[in-house]
Amino acid sequence: MVVKVLVVDDSGFFRRRVSEILSSDPNITVVGTATNGREAIDQALALKPDVITMDYEMPLMDGITSVRNIMQRCPTPVLMFSSLTHEGARVTLDALDAGAVDFLPKNFEDISRNPEKVKQLLCEKVHSISRSNRRGVGTASVTPPAGGSTSRPASAPSTTTAAARPQPSVSQPPVERPSASASAAPKRKAYKLVAIGTSTGGPVALQRVLTQLPANFPTPIVLIQHMPAAFTKAFAERLDKLCKINVKEAEDGDILRPGLAILAPGGKQMMIDGRGTIRILPGDERLNYKPCVDITFGSAAKSYNDKVLAVVLTGMGADGREGARLLKQGGSQIWAQDEASCVIYGMPMAIVKANLADAVYPLDDIGRHLVEACL
Repeated sequence: MVVKVLVVDDSGFFRRRVSEILSSDPNITVVGTATNGREAIDQALALKPDVITMDYEMPLMDGITSVRNIMQRCPTPVLMFSSLTHEGARVTLDALDAGAVDFLPKNFEDISRNPEKVKQLLCEKVHSISRSNRRGVGTASVTPPAGGSTSRPASAPSTTTAAARPQPSVSQPPVERPSASASAAPKRKAYKLVAIGTSTGGPVALQRVLTQLPANFPTPIVLIQHMPAAFTKAFAERLDKLCKINVKEAEDGDILRPGLAILAPGGKQMMIDGRGTIRILPGDERLNYKPCVDITFGSAAKSYNDKVLAVVLTGMGADGREGARLLKQGGSQIWAQDEASCVIYGMPMAIVKANLADAVYPLDDIGRHLVEACL
């Protein structure tokens, strides 16, 4: 199936280069371009593309406002381009909340220096998000759990939008389901660690899960989100403002403690020792993911045996499967997000197909089940 793409950017050079790169793939067709957010909405309505690539800083209407309008009027998977700065990270996270599926750094030097690498990455992203879940079109607010706000009163904004997610545009192969049903009560245990791994769609998914946890949540949490180094600090700060628990980007020597979620830093690897100390290691170029869910899960299996509750959320690929296998061998519990609520049903599907999932839950039930399992 040929993927139809609309390219949106106020830079003529960038529109041309992105269009040329995408058109070099015989299974991608650029059906149109737009120079600002208003044009993007009109073109999206007229051309009905499968994917839209979107800049965020444009005249007349910015990319975030355009994404929000597109999600309301003609929901379409959007790939954002962003700068590798703290401000670029903040704006990109806003775009993901508005409904964008994924993002790529907007780096002109890489386009000139590594054209083949850029082509491969961009075309792979476009193909993958063209198959993203389109169930429940439009936008939805992150609603507070019963009896409380989603944030610590002192610092958080009152509301944040989150994209509702769609039905897959291509059929997935049938997979064997675990015995535990989506409605089954979670197994209660004195867990020493909750470990959550995710990729595409993860920023919004993590926000939905973590905002449901109370300030007195008793189990330390580690988070592994595939994300560039420039983005994880801004993401941790955002979660910290929205959640009742504390959230921080991991630093070498951090100590796990109740009420704290520690986010693996982009470009590096995070491990946990038996004393609950975080170890941050350089990103190994031989590994596709930095941070890598398998690395953190594997270290948790070695340190905590059967006292880990691991959760694998939306994302491409199979990162987390081998780490989950080690955890399972030690007696720990593994949960997977269900297909219907995933943006990309890749990582959770790998867990289910390997028969590692003790339970499969919809995204919006996972936070509540974590409370039931750990409190």
